[in-house]
Amino acid sequence: MMDIDTLPTSGGFTVAGDTTPTVGGSYRVLQAVGAMGVPAAHAGIIGSGIWATTVRRAFDEADIRHIGPDRLDADSGFRLVFHDGTDRKTFVARYGAEAQGNEATFAALDPLEGDVVHISGNTLLDHTAAGIDEFVHRAGTDPKQRQYRLVINPTKTLSLVNDHLLEDLVLARPIWSCNRQEAQTLADRLGVFVDDSATLTVGGGFDKSMQALCEALGEALRAPLVVRAGSRGAWVREPGGQTCHIEGFPTKAVHTRSAGGCHTGVMCAMLVKGWGLCDATRIANAAASLAIQNNVDGVPVAPSYDEAIALADGNDASGNGNVAGQTGSPAE
Repeated sequence: MMDIDTLPTSGGFTVAGDTTPTVGGSYRVLQAVGAMGVPAAHAGIIGSGIWATTVRRAFDEADIRHIGPDRLDADSGFRLVFHDGTDRKTFVARYGAEAQGNEATFAALDPLEGDVVHISGNTLLDHTAAGIDEFVHRAGTDPKQRQYRLVINPTKTLSLVNDHLLEDLVLARPIWSCNRQEAQTLADRLGVFVDDSATLTVGGGFDKSMQALCEALGEALRAPLVVRAGSRGAWVREPGGQTCHIEGFPTKAVHTRSAGGCHTGVMCAMLVKGWGLCDATRIANAAASLAIQNNVDGVPVAPSYDEAIALADGNDASGNGNVAGQTGSPAE
């Protein structure tokens, strides 16, 4: 990411201040999984070149195994992020080997009992999406018949995903993990009416609006849904159940990158460990808060399992008081 004063117009020039190179994509999710003591593996494509070497080095340092295909004829892609001091960032992406998959890309992927398979929303926008579609077909439409769980973290550009793939993803009934914007985009794509008449302001109608969004979208998906809302925590709905609000752990916002990947990764790891979805979300809320506090150059870094559990079960973000409803113990 490059910090600039103002994004230049076409043909213009500017000088960047701080420049922070980081590995993106699903790396932050997998890094958070590993931080929780759960083995993590990447099934996507990695190329050959300067960017691919950076990715492989980051994976090695985080003990993330690469079990997917390798391409020797193309480098991995990269993305430029320009931050001009406002709340909005400008992105320019160059797709690489990771986007050059096909229907057979994930043919060798055979999840074991108890595994969690996370599908990144970025993979739904390029040629590798054909491999995702084939894998989802193999997964079937009944989660109870699968020995593993699917988790999908969509992207705000979900509006660009083709109708056929989106339909197959919905029919697979995975666990959907979204922020509010992603959830609203998904609702719009599915034609779900959400009564958002309550004012979207923290301390006003924000909680009611989040509740309405989670209930309406969750009912349409007929699948577990987690909608993240930063310091306000997350709203969780499981099929046939009530929507519950899992409180967050407010902390000073000193990060420039989202902690959503950390949240999703910790949630996935907790599911592998046997926690229920609500408890897994509570621990993920705590981990995301700690990741923001422990950021490196504005990039949230996942805490350890013990640190996340201690905050989720004992103290709030300031170290005082108790969390309403402790996490208890994972199911055997």
